[in-house]
Amino acid sequence: MEYKKISIKEEFIRLDSAMKLADMVNSGGHAKIVIQNGEVKVNGEVCLMRGKKLHRGDKAEFENSGFIIE
Repeated sequence: MEYKKISIKEEFIRLDSAMKLADMVNSGGHAKIVIQNGEVKVNGEVCLMRGKKLHRGDKAEFENSGFIIE
């Protein structure tokens, strides 16, 4: 799988915000649903927290696409 690179200036970005930024979902509401349904993996493990803080080097995957935080 090829990972899209998401650059952040802050220390972290929330998972739901990062998913919107990576064009994986259309809205924050959509992100909330797929995260709570257990469809999203962060660093290889299912993540159920939409507010999960992602830092540089973290990877997330959803429906055969993924991104890495830089």
